[in-house]
Amino acid sequence: MLRRELLLGSVLGATLHARADDDKTGGDPLGSMQWPSLREQFIAGQPMRFSQAVVLRTPPFADDAMNVPLQLDARALSAVGGGVEKIVVAVDRNPIREVLTFEPLQALPMLSFRIRLEQASPIRAMVRTRDGQWHVGGAWVQAAGGGCTVPGASRADGSWKTTLNQVQARIFGNVVEGSRRLRVRIMHPMDTGLVAGIPAFYIDQLELLDAADQAWWRLHMREPVSENPMLTFELPAQGPQQFRLKGQDNNGNRIDAQVRA
Repeated sequence: MLRRELLLGSVLGATLHARADDDKTGGDPLGSMQWPSLREQFIAGQPMRFSQAVVLRTPPFADDAMNVPLQLDARALSAVGGGVEKIVVAVDRNPIREVLTFEPLQALPMLSFRIRLEQASPIRAMVRTRDGQWHVGGAWVQAAGGGCTVPGASRADGSWKTTLNQVQARIFGNVVEGSRRLRVRIMHPMDTGLVAGIPAFYIDQLELLDAADQAWWRLHMREPVSENPMLTFELPAQGPQQFRLKGQDNNGNRIDAQVRA
């Protein structure tokens, strides 16, 4: 009997080991075959863990694949590993995977925005703390698709030419406990380069500066961010009442606007 139990245990152990070896998702809780290559692209050999401390909120189905709302929240990591250094957002199955990189600096590690989604896919928020550790959260979004390969409305009607890089910005009071909300809208077609005859054209760099030219956050965007980006940041409850928003797109067109409470 003992010999039989040992034999069964050996067979079961070998089976479980084989299943682990057959896992081509790299242990991804979302079960994506694209995760290993995504990890190699953005994290390489650096230490990482999947973490519920990284929250990515989004609808389970994208009614409009050109405007999929996302809210990322990494406040739970504010006191971990020296705090949040940067957040990288990427989409496993988009033709252009990288969406943006956000450096919170003096802001809260939270950001809301909209993206284009080419097909049903996991969306990732990869958070690096200052000790070099990556913390990864994500969500599956179902979609009819085509969000990256269709021209936006302002490109289709030509109106982008008269509104390019115009900025609307407003600071609100205590929306999230302990913060002030900054909402920014920048008029830009955010072309992906995947529509015939229309090259990639997108806002590349953006930062918020105080009167002493100290940066409060930095943002690097890529093509999958939706047309006329609407961005929501959370700033500390106490701080300057006036800021300057500066940036440029990948063609060198400048963005420069005053932001007041």
